[in-house]
Amino acid sequence: MEREQWLVAALPELAVQILDQARQHGRVTIGEMIRVTGASRNTLKEHFRRLLEQGHLVRRGRGKGTWYTLP
Repeated sequence: MEREQWLVAALPELAVQILDQARQHGRVTIGEMIRVTGASRNTLKEHFRRLLEQGHLVRRGRGKGTWYTLP
């Protein structure tokens, strides 16, 4: 198994969905993920925070205009 596949396999399902959305659409927002998954804003914010810390996502923009991309 490739290193990236192994790392993604170790992530929670919601985090994998976030990365898949970013991969498929080039970017992702918390609002989009609320609509796609039905998860709460606070739960998603925590997953986005962890993905940022781990280097899986890069934050772009500020405030309500924030979006995330793959590095």
